[in-house]
Amino acid sequence: MTLVQLKHFLDLASTGSFSKSAEKLFLTQPALSRSIKSLEDELGQALFDRVGRRNELTAFGKHILLQAKDLLEAARSLKHSSQELLSGQTGQVRLGLGSGPGALWMTPLLTHMATDFPNARLDIARGATPLLVQQLRERSLDALILDIRSLSPASDLMVEPLCELPGAFMCRKGHPLAKLKSVKLDQVCAYPVASTPLSDEVARVLIERYGANAHPDHMVKLRCEEISSLLDVARHTQTVVVAVRALAPDLVELKMSPPLNANARFGWVSLKSRTESPLARLLFQAARNRVAHG
Repeated sequence: MTLVQLKHFLDLASTGSFSKSAEKLFLTQPALSRSIKSLEDELGQALFDRVGRRNELTAFGKHILLQAKDLLEAARSLKHSSQELLSGQTGQVRLGLGSGPGALWMTPLLTHMATDFPNARLDIARGATPLLVQQLRERSLDALILDIRSLSPASDLMVEPLCELPGAFMCRKGHPLAKLKSVKLDQVCAYPVASTPLSDEVARVLIERYGANAHPDHMVKLRCEEISSLLDVARHTQTVVVAVRALAPDLVELKMSPPLNANARFGWVSLKSRTESPLARLLFQAARNRVAHG
């Protein structure tokens, strides 16, 4: 049976007339009769008795009528739910954020969801890149925003670039290095150096610019996944932090010699084999707009 047949059945039960229902449904009477007969054959019992000029429900038909109404209401509800899902008004996204992306996007995305999609759900997970990628592959996360320089190439992952942002050595105002016109790496290393775990590519850039002592394993003394905590440490101590410049406009960027000239490359990462939800795509667009509008 089909929903169309059930609609024909409900309309005929309401009018009691094949001619009136056929006109209302834009059908010929023979076509409506065939639809009702096919439904009766499938259900195994007559749905209507002919009483004078009127077609009245049988006892069996009255019982089927209640279930048919429930089915059609469920179908209408399903269609409404699908429309809400497609528009992002309902649904759920489980998003993994690396350290820098967490500092840049977490509050704006949460605010965006609360403002524009208050009935939808956003769950954010934080962690190291390998852990987040593992959770993505296990399908406990729907998408990630990462510094894609820390991401190992893989055929099952789809990466969509979001932005590139320059990195910098930074310190608090009033730091002994803050007013220098040129800063060497050995001057930086006289103080605690902090950073999140840096990718092999960033480590290579640091070594090319400043020599073997710039390898993060040698240079960095304070390391954790939460860049916001490291920035706070830099604000209140003599610590120099290596991070994306945009994360801390209140800190002073050191005039390194030679210049660092290294960018973080942030991207949206998802599984190629997985169909993305409409809400996830809307969230991706919000993340991209965040970059475009600062």
